[in-house]
Amino acid sequence: MPLRLSVIGTGYLGATHAACMAELGFEVIGLDVDPAKIETLAAGRVPFYEPGLDEVLARNIEAGRLSFTTSWEEVGRFADVHFVCVGTPQTAGAQKADMSQVFGSVDALAPHLREGALVVGKSTVPVGTAAALEGILAKTAADGVEIAWNPEFLREGFAVQDTLHPDRLVVGVRSQRSEDLLREVYAPVIAEGVPFIVTDFPTAELVKVAANSFLATKISFINAMAEVCEAAGADVTQLAQAIGYDPRIGNRFLAAGLGFGGGCLPKDIRAFMARAGELGADEAVAFLREVDQINLRRRAHTVDLAREVLGGEFLDRRITVLGATFKPESDDVRDSPSLDVAVAMSNAGATVVVHDPKGLANAERVYPHMTYEPDLMKALAGAELVVLGTEWREYRELDPATLDGMADKHVIDARNALDPDRWRKAGWSYRALGRPTA
Repeated sequence: MPLRLSVIGTGYLGATHAACMAELGFEVIGLDVDPAKIETLAAGRVPFYEPGLDEVLARNIEAGRLSFTTSWEEVGRFADVHFVCVGTPQTAGAQKADMSQVFGSVDALAPHLREGALVVGKSTVPVGTAAALEGILAKTAADGVEIAWNPEFLREGFAVQDTLHPDRLVVGVRSQRSEDLLREVYAPVIAEGVPFIVTDFPTAELVKVAANSFLATKISFINAMAEVCEAAGADVTQLAQAIGYDPRIGNRFLAAGLGFGGGCLPKDIRAFMARAGELGADEAVAFLREVDQINLRRRAHTVDLAREVLGGEFLDRRITVLGATFKPESDDVRDSPSLDVAVAMSNAGATVVVHDPKGLANAERVYPHMTYEPDLMKALAGAELVVLGTEWREYRELDPATLDGMADKHVIDARNALDPDRWRKAGWSYRALGRPTA
């Protein structure tokens, strides 16, 4: 009988994984404790924006391969392999990860598991979590239940592609049986030649946080170079291009600007530092504190640059911020650098209008006191300063010569996504992070 799968947690990771596993041909059931979320997904609607996911979801529900439930008993009875995809947010008032959803999910699932079931963690967790969960399952689950760890490497905006055609698969296992089951689950992917890396538990848990820490470090490195370039009158975009030709460095993630945000990189590097401290290895990752600080300084510097452009005063000045999400092709506003800048300028007395193609509803839930405008031209009307905070394509493709209705033509390109010559020739005062003023 073919394997049947469950996915515990139907947020961004879980909903994507459930739909894509069904797309690979498996019967899949998704579980969440939020009945409203389950109702939405069961109706074929994705409760967040991710390109292409709504089509995959609807197609597999219609084909009868994908269903959703709130019943732990139903999930335990249905599936052979259970993927845990719940959140691990930053603990309030601390840097460490809040693991309540992970341990709560396994506690709830364990009594309902069939003999020989495999529980597979996909959430980003502190090293040592799999071993702790293994102990819980040994006490409360049926005989032969095992655990494995299979970290996710999704990029928002490319999640379907990254699930169906990943650049690698990593599995931390204790037994050949667990490895064999995961090879069966991912057989169509492995057949494409995707590397399948088998490790122990701690290595699999560390892979994701190590990868995110490296990416965060590379982003913060080029932003640190932007600070030096500004002091020296150099151009960080040309510097990045030049060093990117070195194959040891590469040109990816060398786009200087406002820095990283979202629900993964910031909280993951902080949780990594916290866990390393618990293990007595805090000095090994001490550099990540400066990585975090460089990233946050870019936001404060953008606010300072806006104040400078406006002659030193925010009070009653009208500013349009282009972008509320932390990156384009997403509606995720968690730890959004652009939104952070908008709120800071508003709190300093500016009249700030925020535009975004997909993220305004989420932004309004987080900061209901801010002003949001879904029509781009209306958002720009009367602005004395425009700040590009998220590099959506429609912003990159704006023709500055056709924009009118602003009170003044000042633009801050906080993502180095615009063509300076084009904007200056159209009569705009153009400023960017890490680049000469003219």
